[in-house]
Amino acid sequence: MDKRKTISKIFISGFKSIDQTQEIELTGLNVVLGANGAGKSSFVAFFKLLSEMMKGNLQVWSGQQGGADRLLSYGIKHSQEIRSKIRFGLNGYDFKLVPVDNGGLIFLSEDIYFNGRYGEKWINLGNGHAEAKLPKSHYEREFTGTEGDMISYAYESISHWQIYHFHDTSDTALVKRYGAEDDNLFLRHDAANLAAFLYRLKKKNKRCYKSIVDTISLAIPFFDDFHLEPRELPSQEQQINLRWRQKGSDYILWPSQLSDGSIRFICLATALLQPDPPSTIIIDEPELGLHPYAITLLASLFQSASNRMQVITSTQSTELVNHFSPENILIVERDGGSSTFGKLDADLLQDWLEEYSLGELWNKNILGGRPGHE
Repeated sequence: MDKRKTISKIFISGFKSIDQTQEIELTGLNVVLGANGAGKSSFVAFFKLLSEMMKGNLQVWSGQQGGADRLLSYGIKHSQEIRSKIRFGLNGYDFKLVPVDNGGLIFLSEDIYFNGRYGEKWINLGNGHAEAKLPKSHYEREFTGTEGDMISYAYESISHWQIYHFHDTSDTALVKRYGAEDDNLFLRHDAANLAAFLYRLKKKNKRCYKSIVDTISLAIPFFDDFHLEPRELPSQEQQINLRWRQKGSDYILWPSQLSDGSIRFICLATALLQPDPPSTIIIDEPELGLHPYAITLLASLFQSASNRMQVITSTQSTELVNHFSPENILIVERDGGSSTFGKLDADLLQDWLEEYSLGELWNKNILGGRPGHE
């Protein structure tokens, strides 16, 4: 894991439920814990905002979310701007977004930061633009020398942070359908190309593929292996689907014959065991549909993966929380209508942890992050 590209600290204000400025420190493994509506989803959505900015898709995405009035905390009458500072290693990316009359957002400021041996250095990318200038500055090489290096490093770092969202396991979910066999360079955010990605691993990285299959077999004991065979269309396009076999049978089964929880675990195991992972991954409520033993395996996967990538995950599962240490936990609560984020103090919890697990302490509201009146 290249720790220089992982996130050390984020400042956020004015975004969704994160009204007042929050300084959020992150480590290699971060478990965001809080009640419904506390702000976990707002935190995850912030990374989605960043992702869309790096794709030059801010206006389309913000429109799909309902415009600036839905993204600014309590609407445009209450909040004048979305503001953020992000620090990763010696580098940083700062921006402010403000609403405009058409319901969209524009940049009030966009800056690149570097704190090197000769002190702090800033690059101002201007204001009034509708899409982030960082990607354009990177691809068109608008800056040279040290400034060009700062631009490229910032863009390559941020664009390599990946959100995974494996909640859709409906009959129409793309993970269950045929997809292009050559769509296999990286695992997509919704695992739409899971079959193609696994097929590439089976051919190019048998060790990693076997590790994924073996891990899946621990959570799904009757699972034997995938049956990954491309089919050729009249157009000569190769397509592939996530078919599989169970132990003791050579009958080929379809993805629809796996439970929702099984499909989600397969997606999670693949994301966490992939050979060339993103520097940071973000997964929202991964425990959905998983039985207790699968949650135990998932916790182990998170801990192992955090040696190769930065992991950020949100949860309400006491079973999952039980497998982590206080320093891994980030508590989210609401205070005065705004989401607040805080780390646990392991020293203060030492006596409690001699008798109770972290999950039990959360249920007892010793840690915070439980439903309550504001």
